[in-house]
Amino acid sequence: MENIEIIIHWLSYTYFMYVFGYAAISKVSQHNNMMFKMRYLGITKLWTLTIGIGESLGVTFLLLGLFNASFKTIGILILMLFAIGAFAFHMIRKDYSHYHTALIMCVITAVLLVTTNNAPY
Repeated sequence: MENIEIIIHWLSYTYFMYVFGYAAISKVSQHNNMMFKMRYLGITKLWTLTIGIGESLGVTFLLLGLFNASFKTIGILILMLFAIGAFAFHMIRKDYSHYHTALIMCVITAVLLVTTNNAPY
């Protein structure tokens, strides 16, 4: 059972880092598609960059977490704020076609926080 928990932890960790890393790069590099989506939701360029920098910070802590578990927890907690914020924002804006990823990130956040202490780094 412990092996299954470790596998779930690391698969979740990898997907979590991929989704937030891709989103952060898209926001910070001002990728046209990302900027269009954010403008559509009513988020300005400044806020998009701020969110991207915050997500980059969280992903950096996740990468450092590969060597020290306390950094991993800090990164997860930073990105949890963005996952919950994205989910809430999509619900408030009634943008039901794109809320799935944010919801999945909220669930993965919980999975990671529960399994972090038991997974070797």
